[in-house]
Amino acid sequence: MILRAFVCLIAAGMTITASPAAAPQSTSSAQAFDRAAADSAHRKFQKIQANAQKSAPDQRPTTFTEREINAYIASPHVRLPRGVQRVRFTGNSGVITTDATVNFDQVTEGARSNNPLLALFSGTHQVQVVSHASASGGQAQIQIDKVLINGVQVPRMALEFFINKYIKPKYPELGLDSRINLPERIDTATVGNHVLAVTQK
Repeated sequence: MILRAFVCLIAAGMTITASPAAAPQSTSSAQAFDRAAADSAHRKFQKIQANAQKSAPDQRPTTFTEREINAYIASPHVRLPRGVQRVRFTGNSGVITTDATVNFDQVTEGARSNNPLLALFSGTHQVQVVSHASASGGQAQIQIDKVLINGVQVPRMALEFFINKYIKPKYPELGLDSRINLPERIDTATVGNHVLAVTQK
């Protein structure tokens, strides 16, 4: 829930949702991961969930390192959307860069479109998404700055068409500029240099 709500980014208009509550993958199907870092992140998620149950939550920040987040997403705890593989986040002062391998034919479930703006979104490609992300007052704000497929920037109009056709039917709250209510009484989330700090209220 926490990663889905905040560190939930869009790779080429497709949501990378990673939730501690998601059904886990089998160990054999998960990509290789740093078990120690993933376990550390898991304990922190459990701490946040327990803190949310208190009448007066501890407001001291819980800090995730970039290593912990990437290990957790690569672990059996997380099921990524169909067609999305090898996801990696890099955080730097309010900016999150997401790199992933995306099979667009699986993302779109084989649906075809005659719109030339959607011709980019087929086959398997390396995708990079650069986003501004922050959260305050219990709400996350995510703004997609640019998306590159195999190093080539995708026109914004093409992204809008893709999101409207394939993403919004499943995730109506998501777009190039999204506001998402945060769970577990999370008040703020701050992207620093390779860290994510979360506070509750």
